[in-house]
Amino acid sequence: MAGDTVLAVLLGLIDMLLFVADGLADLAELPPWYIAVPVNIAMVVPLVFRRKSPLWSAYVVLVISVVHATLQLGVASVAGLAMSIYSVVVYAGRRQGLVFVGAVIVSSALQLALEQTDELFISVLFLAFGIALCWTLGEFVGARRAYDVEVEARLHLLETERDQATRIAVAEERGRIARELHDVVAHAVSVMVVQADGASYALRSNPELAQRALQTISETGRGALGELRRLLDVLRSDDADGEPRVPQPDAHALAELAERMRTAGVPVELETNELGDLPAGVSLGIYRIVQESLTNTLKHAGRGATASVRVHRTGDLVEVLVSDDGAGRVPQLAGATRGDQRLPGGNGLIGMRERAHVYGGTLEVGPAPGGGWQVRAALPVRLDK
Repeated sequence: MAGDTVLAVLLGLIDMLLFVADGLADLAELPPWYIAVPVNIAMVVPLVFRRKSPLWSAYVVLVISVVHATLQLGVASVAGLAMSIYSVVVYAGRRQGLVFVGAVIVSSALQLALEQTDELFISVLFLAFGIALCWTLGEFVGARRAYDVEVEARLHLLETERDQATRIAVAEERGRIARELHDVVAHAVSVMVVQADGASYALRSNPELAQRALQTISETGRGALGELRRLLDVLRSDDADGEPRVPQPDAHALAELAERMRTAGVPVELETNELGDLPAGVSLGIYRIVQESLTNTLKHAGRGATASVRVHRTGDLVEVLVSDDGAGRVPQLAGATRGDQRLPGGNGLIGMRERAHVYGGTLEVGPAPGGGWQVRAALPVRLDK
């Protein structure tokens, strides 16, 4: 409104100067100053509100312009109508603009008819040219404003999509970290609990066995702490300490995992062929699936259960089969389904399913044909060419 106020003041001053100049020339042909000054002020004041209330301002200008033009008080009536046509087209729309232009044409036609001027053709031509010019300018500026609004809306949409993508990425990363923490903690704690129970039973009858169990607990705890520190270092992104980070386990660490499970009291038979150079994600997924499966065997298969791990690669497909001959059943596995259907249960099974599906693989969990339980996974290998 500041710019419109300055413009209205300038138009009012111009009309005042014209009134004074005409008065010096011939005072008899002019209306009294106490009529001319209020009409001039009333003519320009609505222009201050032409952006905020374009319709109200335009029709007030139209009404006052009739009096202003009849009294021949200056150029504010013509300029005000031109600005009003432009403002209505830009800020109110084409439909309101057509209605207002129609009112301007009717008002101008009545004034020309009453004046009975000899220059009717020139007046009509001037009126048509003025309306066309103001309408064209209004259309151009209105289209530009609509374009700016559309660009702003699209930018807002892009920002919203970016925020949504960021939230999805954060949720996926949190899920990945949660799976890693679950795999590390669940496996380590399960081994430590089993070994602690065994040590408590063998503490008096077989001190050597109890000592080995305590040593296994110590080694498992240290390993779990190392992996937890590595995960926390990744979250902090702090390399200031300069300590090397332990690499993620992969399929080549299955032998070490099987040996740890044997030490924990579960005989594990491991069979692998030449796995070759697997992608890091697929290799880690194989390790975690086997680790979670053996952890469930340790927790639920019962005493005397044995486990078998078979990891074979055939072409671009790695098949993983983990089975045990235990009599126990994992409660959360009841009703488990195959394929891409959801596996009910805890975080361990959900984590195995996610690891298989994220690489386009499948996971099957259920009773083994000869008794016990089995986990079967198939992961495609996609090596970069």
